[in-house]
Amino acid sequence: MDFQALKAFVAHHDNFEIRVIGHAGSRFYQVELEDVEGARHMLTRAGKPILFRSLDDVYLELRRAGIHRAYLVQQVPHDEVIGREAHYQDPLTSRMPLVF
Repeated sequence: MDFQALKAFVAHHDNFEIRVIGHAGSRFYQVELEDVEGARHMLTRAGKPILFRSLDDVYLELRRAGIHRAYLVQQVPHDEVIGREAHYQDPLTSRMPLVF
């Protein structure tokens, strides 16, 4: 989903969740939208996921789209390291609400 599609989606829908995803060992963040049907859409540019260097950059971009709330999700490969199956998305127990 590119920025213009995100902006149009936000203008016409009110039941969705925005996730700011950080990966352990990485300084970059990605933005994901989950709609009411459970479909997940990454924020993209030219068909490639956008990587943000800081949370401030994420906040500025989401504010431009009219979004003021999101969840920060930190993905850590702990389960994979100890041999358990990883469950990053279901349920999202390691998420922190963001308001900006």
